[in-house]
Amino acid sequence: MTRRLFGTDGIRGKANTHPMTAEVALALGKAAGHRFRRGSHRHRAVIGKDTRLSGYMLEPALTAGLISAGVDVILIGPVPTPGVAFLTRSLRADIGVMISASHNPYYDNGIKLFGPDGFKLSDEIEDEIEAQIDGLLSQNGNLSLAPPERLGRATRLDDARGRYSENLKSSFPKGLELDGLRIVVDCAHGAAYSIAPDLFWELGAEVIRIGTSPDGFNINQGCGSTHPEALRQKIIETRADLGVALDGDADRLVLLDEKGDIIDGDQVLAIIAADWARDQRLTGKGIVATQMSNLGLEKFLSGKGLELVRTKVGDRYVVEKMRELGWNVGGEQSGHIVMTDFATTGDGLLAALQVLAVLRRGDGPLSEIGRPFEAFPQKLRNLPMPRRIDLEDPELKTILDANQQRLGARGRLLVRLSGTEPLLRIMVEADDEPLLDDVLEAVSDAVTKAASSVAA
Repeated sequence: MTRRLFGTDGIRGKANTHPMTAEVALALGKAAGHRFRRGSHRHRAVIGKDTRLSGYMLEPALTAGLISAGVDVILIGPVPTPGVAFLTRSLRADIGVMISASHNPYYDNGIKLFGPDGFKLSDEIEDEIEAQIDGLLSQNGNLSLAPPERLGRATRLDDARGRYSENLKSSFPKGLELDGLRIVVDCAHGAAYSIAPDLFWELGAEVIRIGTSPDGFNINQGCGSTHPEALRQKIIETRADLGVALDGDADRLVLLDEKGDIIDGDQVLAIIAADWARDQRLTGKGIVATQMSNLGLEKFLSGKGLELVRTKVGDRYVVEKMRELGWNVGGEQSGHIVMTDFATTGDGLLAALQVLAVLRRGDGPLSEIGRPFEAFPQKLRNLPMPRRIDLEDPELKTILDANQQRLGARGRLLVRLSGTEPLLRIMVEADDEPLLDDVLEAVSDAVTKAASSVAA
């Protein structure tokens, strides 16, 4: 079937505009509740959210849909996405729901679903749920909802953040502390605004907080992992040892060293992979990343006898490949880092703790250990794409193939439609920057021309 609701990371769109409406959320609650009814026990769902104003609209609609399907709902309020995944398993819930549009602006929102095992749903299950939603919205649906005596109930779990925080602290090596470290933590005015600063302080660090005053509108606004400028300024101003930048739902991480320079997800993966391989904690032959990860990471791992297996973009696909291979470390250049020894999805705080453990066992500052490999020059360009173009169109594909041939073994070209925003993303990587720039411009021009013909 053609997917109209679910993208690479759940359902996402502009708040109060299809599909991010109360009507769709209600139908989703009914369909998901029906899909995950299994057995005669009292079924339960966990619902978390970030700090967007529209969460107040979507949360009760989802709750009503799930209750009508006979599912008890546990409301946990603003909690990071990995916290919802953790609590879904911890509370033996049948389904987990996170209301968030991650790094998007406040006027967007999204809904992510987790199964009883805490992992994001497969494409096949999402397709089943989408078909049920289509039927409900067209009034052709035929779900068997709960009789009056079997309706669910809604309760609020007040210590959800405390439970998740304790789980995070248990991942930090025993005997290590963060005493003497000054850390600036930027929570993007998002779901981790109270958890993250307390976590690092409780482990012994001096914590300087920014992005911790959500008002429903300022999530990701000039702050967080996609806008590290304020964090960089605060690090220099306070002479901090490092900075931790999270996005709106805290499932991704960007680190800044004491100089204010960025350490991206590829470098974090390299740090963790080398550390775990040295301690024989790395399962399998290597790690999993996406098509976006830098060739420098691949060469670094190869030099240590490790493999890099690539997937299409999306931490869900990284996790699926990790489970298939039985490997325990994977992630994305954007900062989604997955360690299945501790979590079932990307977790920015968990990843930060693993890097901090390496830092505490070493002698130098983060600027010395934070970049284990030299990255190939890589440039990204996002082009607005209100209408989806066909990347397999023969004329366009000929141009894309020709530019990949120009790069040859010296680089890579990746062109893809975003699964979360109306954008087309172009990534070019090469050891020759003039060649890189020429290819980027040629591909951008070709795509723009193809888009204008679609619009016409």
